[in-house]
Amino acid sequence: MVRCFIQILRFALLFWGLVASGTPEKPLAAQDANGVLLTLAREGQPPTHLSADDFGKLPRQQVKATDHEQNIVTFQGVLLRDVLQPLALPFGKELRGKALTIYLLVEAQDGYRVVFTLPELDSLFTDKIVLLADRRDGNLLSDKEGPLRIVVPDEKRQARWIRQVKSITARDAGTTFKGTKTQ
Repeated sequence: MVRCFIQILRFALLFWGLVASGTPEKPLAAQDANGVLLTLAREGQPPTHLSADDFGKLPRQQVKATDHEQNIVTFQGVLLRDVLQPLALPFGKELRGKALTIYLLVEAQDGYRVVFTLPELDSLFTDKIVLLADRRDGNLLSDKEGPLRIVVPDEKRQARWIRQVKSITARDAGTTFKGTKTQ
């Protein structure tokens, strides 16, 4: 009887210790077998592959937004502009003239695609926030949403809140439309 009581007590203490310390944070899942979370590309350059560790080292932001079900939720992630640093895109005072024809093609695992222009991400042009989120209300995004999704809190329609983001490609409209260059 005493032995049984001691085993129950040990189990209770172990259980209480897990509850009190919280469960360990689950790492962000990679999207493919090679550990690639996100592929970044720019025309004329080799692609860059970000792992979950790479993404985790970027500066974090959070925003409150109303989701599709009209619930107010908090998304955490990285500003899209910060994710794009490996592509050496022009931002700030460099974003002028021909650089204004560069756009981003964001693609989901299911093939859904949306477009953002660089001025939509640049703090000298706008106060708009475009977040590449990996968390919702402190938890990792569900498999249906994540591991990454775009969140744009001030847009009236959420058509560009692309979920399951797998790649972002920077293209130049001046060279991609009908092979013509812009002036």
